[in-house]
Amino acid sequence: MGQVLCYRGCKSLLFFSVLGLLFFSSCQSTRSFTSPLPEEYSIRMSKSSASGYKNVKRVRKYEFAHRDVPAAFDGCRLGFVSDLHYRSLLKEKGLRDITRLLNDLRLDALLIGGDLHEGCEYVPDVIAALGAVKTPLGTYAVLGNNDYEACYDDILKEMERQGIHLLEHEADTLKRNGGRIVIAGVRNPFNLGQNGQSPTLSLSPDDFVILLSHTPDYAEDVPVTNTDLVLAGHTHGGQVTLFGLYAPVIPSRYGQRFLTGLRYNSNNTPVIITNGIGTSRKNVRLFAPSEVVVITLRRFVNIEHTMHYE
Repeated sequence: MGQVLCYRGCKSLLFFSVLGLLFFSSCQSTRSFTSPLPEEYSIRMSKSSASGYKNVKRVRKYEFAHRDVPAAFDGCRLGFVSDLHYRSLLKEKGLRDITRLLNDLRLDALLIGGDLHEGCEYVPDVIAALGAVKTPLGTYAVLGNNDYEACYDDILKEMERQGIHLLEHEADTLKRNGGRIVIAGVRNPFNLGQNGQSPTLSLSPDDFVILLSHTPDYAEDVPVTNTDLVLAGHTHGGQVTLFGLYAPVIPSRYGQRFLTGLRYNSNNTPVIITNGIGTSRKNVRLFAPSEVVVITLRRFVNIEHTMHYE
């Protein structure tokens, strides 16, 4: 009898623990990170529910203050989406809602991390949905392994049609009110024989540089010199995890190190990894919620080692 009661008690405890985790993970929260280079940058993160938008569970927001951000870009809002894998778990209604959400967020630019489709017949629709997001500074993209394995020419044609800037081992400049930042993109980061030199090597260390790479591994595999922030996807946050803390399967050479969220490479360059939106192999997510990322840039000033934003 005692064993039965103990078993029921353990089941109840587990049930309410899971409910508690689900509740608190759905609530808006803010967290400040200790910067490994406190004289260069600081980062704060918050998240909020994306209820009302199908297939996107949350918006994860970062406030990134860096000394190289020009005053003209203080407050600039950059959206980042990756791994739509249309049509997987993401279907037509969800795709329309992603366009609506990204427009509702009133972004200054949209950045795309690749793995857009699950079949060539879906390429026009998914790229048209992303092209329908209106931003004053434009839309910039890199491709993922799915995109290089199939439908590459279709993707190029549709991106050109939609005015999306594809960055394949090249950089583009965003200009605003006399200031500028640089967005660089990696071509097929899994082919290090061809792409083992970062496209940021020739850039100025005085510019604020964001590097787009489909996989976060690239930031550790090669020197990403002159990069101030890396944005990546590919991992899906593990897609199926144990309370978001451990993923049995993760497509990274570095295991859990680059699972999701804010991480750092060995040179302390910050790497933001999104869970993405769609799924691969199995159309299920567990404690790895689909998300859109928003990064607000801030001008960072350090006076007598006291950090503040302008």
